[in-house]
This record gives sequence, structure tokens and C-alpha cells, in this order.
Amino acid sequence: MKKIYFYGSILGAMLTMAACSTQYDPVADYSDVTEGVTEEQEEIVFPDKNAVASYMTTLYDGKMRGRQEHWHLDKLLIAEAHSDNAYAGTTGAEVVPYEDNSIEGSNSVVARDWDRFMTDAAYATKLIVNIDKVADGSLSQSEIDSYRAQAEIYRAMIWFDMVRLWGDIPVIKTVAGNITADNIEDSYAAYFPAQNTELEAYQAIEADLLDAVQHAPAGNSADKTVLSRDVAKALLCKIYAEKPLRDYAKVIRYADELAAAGYDIIDDFTHLYGVDMTPQEEGSKNLKATPLELNTKEAILEIHYPSGSGNWESWMYGRSLENWDYSFTWAKWITPSRDLIKAFDEAGDVVRKNESIVYYPCSWSNYYPSDNYAFMYKCRSGYVSNIKYRYADILLLKAEALIQTGDLDGAATIIDRIRERAGLGKLPASARSGKDALLNAYLKERRLELAFEGERWFDLVRLDKVEEIMNAVYAKDSGRHAQKTPFTQNSYRLPIPQSVLDANDNLVQNPGY
Repeated sequence: MKKIYFYGSILGAMLTMAACSTQYDPVADYSDVTEGVTEEQEEIVFPDKNAVASYMTTLYDGKMRGRQEHWHLDKLLIAEAHSDNAYAGTTGAEVVPYEDNSIEGSNSVVARDWDRFMTDAAYATKLIVNIDKVADGSLSQSEIDSYRAQAEIYRAMIWFDMVRLWGDIPVIKTVAGNITADNIEDSYAAYFPAQNTELEAYQAIEADLLDAVQHAPAGNSADKTVLSRDVAKALLCKIYAEKPLRDYAKVIRYADELAAAGYDIIDDFTHLYGVDMTPQEEGSKNLKATPLELNTKEAILEIHYPSGSGNWESWMYGRSLENWDYSFTWAKWITPSRDLIKAFDEAGDVVRKNESIVYYPCSWSNYYPSDNYAFMYKCRSGYVSNIKYRYADILLLKAEALIQTGDLDGAATIIDRIRERAGLGKLPASARSGKDALLNAYLKERRLELAFEGERWFDLVRLDKVEEIMNAVYAKDSGRHAQKTPFTQNSYRLPIPQSVLDANDNLVQNPGY
């Protein structure tokens, strides 16, 4: 018999799915002693509707809003500082490797992200598997379907982030049972799973979303915080643009369905992340800093942070405008790069630059002179929303699909719409001269439109531009830390955390690490 060692990183994720009991002789009869299990010794996960509602509250408020380190902060670190958009910002040994391309499996950020993503996916799976077993039978079928669909969207969202980071990942659709003397060998695979292929992961994501499109709540123009069927369509659009599952016709289809549902780009780009700049009181540096708009027609999924809800990210990137000097004594993460600033300036893109980058004096000079230091500006207040998905991203993905399928005029028309909102003219004739030229113009447009929204690295990977762009940027950007290793095809995936490999013999490290 193989001896099983329970390590915290993997077991913590698995235990979210099931309580692990090492009691070898469980009580056989249903009684007060065994409250919480059925007569067949199955755990009662949800005794009633209130238990389900409480579980969903934790999903929305506790996980989506309360724990944004892995799905937002670290995603920005990877997508921006691991690309040409930003420097790491701080000097931390766990952060700088994203800038100089020296990430290893021992990196604590990598480990944190893996563990939390696995835990989040397991949380959703627990509901998906058990929602039709509510003990008192108080849920209608439509309620069961709706709850399951929301959990499927959440799990798909988590898996999508994971597969883009690591490629082959464990795709767990079942809940591990209690360990007994009789099943300990079989339980090993459940608690210590092997990886599925990247394609299998995308197919699992697709299956979740296709079910969710049928049963999730309808989109609500007054509340963009819900995991609605429109969120599922946005995710379908995004996954069909990716290499293993690429289907450009479906990218176009779901982008058009979102447009038919009323999604569009708003007229004023400054209202996406802008806040009320009125002082809280006369003479105060602290500003009201509440969002100019919430639930715009452009937002597909956003997380709101009203007063007291605990959005701490703003002081990770720069000043929190509602509390001007709070935690402004140490170097901030994700510092805008000179190469990105140059790209804005060369395009004459004043509107989007001013919404993306701001300059303040500070007490450090890691990348810029301390009296004129650049900061990321799209999260400038503790009250500003994290917009997970917005329609400009989806609309540009439609343009990408049109380019790849030969409709260059249709793609250029979309890109022109995005540019015109930013106060720029239409694409020049040189950018429309052929597929390669238009694709390069498109990639530049996504860079400026979506800067500091967690897309740049994944765009480079999806379009096979990592080596071309990233191996050249160090020589032309004088502010970057020196490159430690060149970017290759192996760079497209992050390393599996070493602590996870140590705990689970069934996982295999990605090539190059």
C-alpha cells in the first residue's frame, strides 16, 4: 500500500470539496450522533435553501469580492509586469522575477495562486455536485438550475485563468469522499489528481458555460455583479479565441449576441474607471473618490466595493484617492513601463494614457525619479470597481476573429470605433494594407485600450508574439531589470509550484522549469 502524506497546499484545496475523515469504523446507524449524514452515510451538504443562499453569499462576497489577490492583483502582475506594459514595481524577490523572466516553481506568488484557484474551483464543484440534493427539498428545479449555472460560470472563470497560466491542470468535477480503510487506495487519485491536457481543460470549461448559458440568471443592466448568462457568453467568446479550442465563428456569434442584449462601448472612456474628484471637505487632499458610473452598458461582470467592503488594491498600485497618504510609504506594484508610455505618446493617445497612468512625487526611485514617478491609475480608489469583463475586450476579439477569417474591412471598422472613442482618427491606410499589418495594429490597439486590465500577456501568448515582443523590449526599455533568461515556447506556461509537486506524485512540471 502506498503511504499517503497529506500536505497542506493540495489537501487544503481538496478538503474544500469534502471533509476528510480518517475514522476507519464509521457509525453504521442513522442517529443524533450522525446528524449531518443520510441513512446511507452520505454527507448532507445543504440541509435547506438558507444553507444554499449562505453558500452563494460566500461565493460572491467572500471569494469574488473579498479575496482578489489571485484573480485580480496577481493576474495584473503576470499580464502586465511579465509583459512589456509594466515593471514589477516593488523590489520583492517574489515579484521581480515576473519582470526579468526568472520565475521558478519555488515562487510564493505562483504557489499562492495555484492553491487559491484550486480551492475556488473546489468550492464551486461542491455546489454543482450537491445542489440537487438539498435535504428538505425546498428548492424548485429552476432554482437548482440557476444556482448550478452560477457555480459553473464561476468554476469556468477559475479554470480559464488557470489553463492560461499553467496549461495542463487538474480538472476535478467530483467531490472526494471520506477516506475509510476500504477505499484509501481509490481515494488517493481523488485527493491527489493528475493533470488533464490543456484541450481537455478547455472542453470542460466549454461544457460548464454551455450549460450555464441555458440556466443562469438573465443579464441585468442595473446589476453587473451577477454571474449571468451574459457573463457565460463573454467567457465563451474568450475561450473560442484561444488556440486549443479556437473557433472564430463562435467568437463572432457570442460577441454579436452580447451586442443584441444591449452591450456596447460607452461614449466617455473616462467613466470606466473615473471617480468623483471633489474634496471630502474644504482644503482636504482626500477626495470623495466614488465611481463616476457603475453598471455601464460596457460592463459585463464587475465587482463593486462600497464603503467598508474592503477593497485594499488601490494602495497596492499608488495613491488611494479617498485617503491620500494611506500606505504611501513603500514602492508600489505594477509600475507603468517607458515602452508603454512611449506607445501612448506615439499614438497621440491622451485620453487613454491619462486614465491609465498618473504621476506623483514619492519617497522612492526604483524606476523613475522620485519627484515625477509613474503609477498605474485604473484602480485609483478603494471604491472603484474591478471590471472582470467588459464589452470593448469582446468587441476587439470579434475584430481578431474577422482578421483571421479574412474580413479585414469589418475588423478595421471595429478598431476604428475603439480609436474614435479615444479621440483618435481612423487607422491609416498602411495598417489596412494586409492581414499582418492589420493584426499588428489590432494588437497595439488592445494594448492601449486594455492596459492594466490583465490582458496583455495573454494576448501575446494567444497570437504567438511572446518571443518577438518580449525578447526585444529589454534593449529598448532602459527602465527594465536585465533579462535573466530568453523567452521561448516554454515561457508560455508558468511553473507548477514546487510545493504542489512535492505533495502530489501525479503532477508533472511544465517544460523548461
